[in-house]
Amino acid sequence: MIEREESLLPFESELAGRRVLITGHTGFTGGWLALWLQAIGSEVAGLALEPATTPNLFSAAEVGEGMKSIIGDIRDFQRVKEVVSAVRPEVIFHLAAQPLVSRAFEDPLDSFSTNVMGTANVLEAARSVPGVKAVVCITTDKVYADQAWHWGYREGDPLGGKDPYSASKACTEFVAASYRATLSARGNGVQIATARGGNIIGGGDWSDNRIVPDFVRAAIGGFGLTIRNPGAVRPWQHVLALVHGYLVLARHLLTDPKTDANWNFGPRSDEAKPVQALLDALQARWQAIPVEVTPGSFPETHFLHLDSTKARNVLRWQPPIDFDRTIDLTVDWYRRQAAAPERTRDITLEQIANYREGLLRANG
Repeated sequence: MIEREESLLPFESELAGRRVLITGHTGFTGGWLALWLQAIGSEVAGLALEPATTPNLFSAAEVGEGMKSIIGDIRDFQRVKEVVSAVRPEVIFHLAAQPLVSRAFEDPLDSFSTNVMGTANVLEAARSVPGVKAVVCITTDKVYADQAWHWGYREGDPLGGKDPYSASKACTEFVAASYRATLSARGNGVQIATARGGNIIGGGDWSDNRIVPDFVRAAIGGFGLTIRNPGAVRPWQHVLALVHGYLVLARHLLTDPKTDANWNFGPRSDEAKPVQALLDALQARWQAIPVEVTPGSFPETHFLHLDSTKARNVLRWQPPIDFDRTIDLTVDWYRRQAAAPERTRDITLEQIANYREGLLRANG
């Protein structure tokens, strides 16, 4: 835990000491968020399913050691209401979701029930329990209707989604909008905003069918890698840049009731890169591996990028790392963790501390 009050950034000072509930804390992004909040002295609790992969960040980094970890399914409203009532959080970060495009094709009902009704359950509990002040509801860059544009989507652009994952997350946005516009005021007045993040990479992701963990498994295991679409352009960014955005947004919900409802958090326009560029950067920093291109069995957007001007100008969200630094941090985490798995928590906290130091330097 950070000892000195003056070492906290402004958005951290607003969250330090507060009761916070994270849904999805056993997941990749949820684990990083939980560790950052623990470091600044928040009273953290989490509600999630058991980790979805072996290995996983939650277990390897002992995320549960510094928080109250509760196992449960957000599709069970009574369980969600019970947890929110017991924890009585002031802030909820809602990350629990089915996050994989490929898995949504295999089991679309799971994605719709988790991402849509799970979100409704969390928001219903949030507006019903006294003292809940803010909910940051995490969605995705894939909520936008595919326009095949070569510029970034802005918050006011049409929502859509032809594949089941994208459609379920667009529906999540409509659920959040309904609670914000008509139901929050009929409860405790909780402030609700959605955060639409880009393609997240960083240490601790061991999911299937994702380029970075697939590359890491191939590099460590000494075998080849199959990719679907090397020309697909995506807004790659480090998990800490997204967590930073979520924390800044939470601070604004707590301090400014006029905070806009929907926010993009993506890299600068010149840092949206094709899959091949990401793969080249990984191989340059680690090792070259055989790569085979096999088209996927489901349709994917070719060009996807977010315009995050609003978050940068209004929230003053300015990540201190670029694409190259993102790749450096990601490779460094996996290589060090593979060499010393018992130091996973230390390695992760060290990267959080270094990111925070970058923010402190940038803020003078």
